[in-house]
Amino acid sequence: QVQFVESGGGLVQPGGSLRLSCAASGFTFSSYTMSWYRQTPEKERELVATITSGGGRTTYADSVKGRFTISRDNAKNTVYLQMNSLKPDDTAVYYCHAPSLWVGGRNYWGQGTQVTVSS
Repeated sequence: QVQFVESGGGLVQPGGSLRLSCAASGFTFSSYTMSWYRQTPEKERELVATITSGGGRTTYADSVKGRFTISRDNAKNTVYLQMNSLKPDDTAVYYCHAPSLWVGGRNYWGQGTQVTVSS
């Protein structure tokens, strides 16, 4: 029943912006730290940003600091990633994830949303 549904990706030019959303269900969303990851065929999945359960603390990969902002709306069971000043190296499939959420012996990932930054 745990589910993450990412959306908001697309094709943008360098310097453009996108806002990704992740709708979560099947667990007590407000109790969990949430993260955004990204992955390409050439690279291992990497942690992009993390936000604590109440939204009070955030952390970012060095590669996105100053450009990306993670936020959440616990009333909507949704976590967001605002991406500004996008670069071609940001091209990846983006996933949301609750690192400490394990149910039935597994953790959970959504289908991801594709972000392509190209002119």
